[in-house]
Amino acid sequence: MDNPTAKDVVLNAWKTFSTRDAGLIASLFTPDAEWIAPRCNATAVALAHTDHMIGPDQIARFIASEMHCLFSAIDISFRAVHVDGDAVIIEERMRATLPEGRPYDNDYCFVFVVAGDRIKQVREYMDTRKGWQMIFGKTAE
Repeated sequence: MDNPTAKDVVLNAWKTFSTRDAGLIASLFTPDAEWIAPRCNATAVALAHTDHMIGPDQIARFIASEMHCLFSAIDISFRAVHVDGDAVIIEERMRATLPEGRPYDNDYCFVFVVAGDRIKQVREYMDTRKGWQMIFGKTAE
């Protein structure tokens, strides 16, 4: 794609995430990319994973394989896409199946910062209490 907009870069990334191809996913990010999620969120705790991923390989490995240890039958629907310069904000709903068949259903907001034709930073926000209750069946300590 010649001269993709920030929106093009981010929407293409979501399509590429679904391929679960770590090499393709890593190529979407700058060498110094970061993915920052809420501290001690339920997904990170359940997977004994960091909530602040640094570098395209770590980010790609999580998207391509590690998150699928907790979530299966993932269904993501966008509620809105907002663009302001190099920032793209995605509001979405993620539904999935947890281990033992339990349902997961949570709303997310992602702020993507694009540099050229790659993603430099992702800031992830979600209802952490709701996520904790669905994953662990109790409230956070």
